[in-house]
Amino acid sequence: MKDLLRFFIGYDEREPIAYHTLCHSILARASCPVSFTPLVQSALRSTGLYTRDRNPLESTAFSFTRFLVPALCNYRGPAIFMDCDFLCRADVAELHNIIDEQRHTAVLCCQHDYQTTQTVKFLGQVNVPYPRKNWSSFMIFNTARCTALTPPRVNILSGLELHRFSWLREDELGTVPLGWNHLVGEYAKNADAQMVHFTLGGPWFKEYETCDYADEWFREAEALLHPQVNAGVPS
Repeated sequence: MKDLLRFFIGYDEREPIAYHTLCHSILARASCPVSFTPLVQSALRSTGLYTRDRNPLESTAFSFTRFLVPALCNYRGPAIFMDCDFLCRADVAELHNIIDEQRHTAVLCCQHDYQTTQTVKFLGQVNVPYPRKNWSSFMIFNTARCTALTPPRVNILSGLELHRFSWLREDELGTVPLGWNHLVGEYAKNADAQMVHFTLGGPWFKEYETCDYADEWFREAEALLHPQVNAGVPS
């Protein structure tokens, strides 16, 4: 029997449809059990786990809460973090092999090597360039090896320290094929991408409603909202 895959997904009140459509796209294709936990900042604050003041460079409500995932798992077992602005196009059970092959690592991610061509992204926010940009938008944590990410440290480390993985040794950082975090609008369209990431802005924003893969996202959202009519979304 295939093990449960735990997904922790960034949640932003400005784009709830993105979160729910992503979950639906994963469920529609998964051949293994999955679970979803939305990282709602207000809930994490109410428990005292998250106490950071808002940074003006934060583009989402989950810019830093993602690094609380190992603590939320009590540092036991693998867990996957994703931004909410993804669309799944493959069976996430394929991730089991990637996890099994790199059990010695602490974090697996898609190691992008690109320079953004866009200075502004969704809702007019500045698209800040930095080394290892978008590496942390899809992470597979081996949570037992991420004990450095205690809530107190997550609340005081700088954004660059967290997102550039300075809390890890280089040999503790593993890789995931780029198709699991295909950057829409930054990379050429790839028909074989397992996950597409609307990093500049998703089709739920008017300015991006004709971007690459928008037609697939709208079909998925329609299947979520009208399941009786749209049963059996093709993978």
